[in-house]
Amino acid sequence: MAHKKGVGSSKNGRESAAQRLGVKIFGGEKCVAGNIIVRQRGNRHYPGQNVAEGKDNTLYALTDGVVCFKKGRRDRSTVSVLPEA
Repeated sequence: MAHKKGVGSSKNGRESAAQRLGVKIFGGEKCVAGNIIVRQRGNRHYPGQNVAEGKDNTLYALTDGVVCFKKGRRDRSTVSVLPEA
C-alpha cells in the first residue's frame, strides 16, 4: 500500500525575506548627501536635480537639502533635492 510520510518542516521554509522597498525620505524632509531616498525595482520614480540612480534603481541624494517629489510629463514622478538657502 502506498504511503506518504508526514513530512512537516522540510517541506516548508521557502519564504524569502522582504526586500524593504519604498520611499525612505519623503517630500519636505531634510537629507544629507548619500542618503537613500527611494528603494525600488524598475523606475517608479526618476532622478531629478541633485539625485542619482544606483544599479538596482535606488535613488540617492548627491547634496544636502530638502527632498522634493514632482509629477512631470506623462504623470512621471521625479525626485529632486533642493539645497537649502
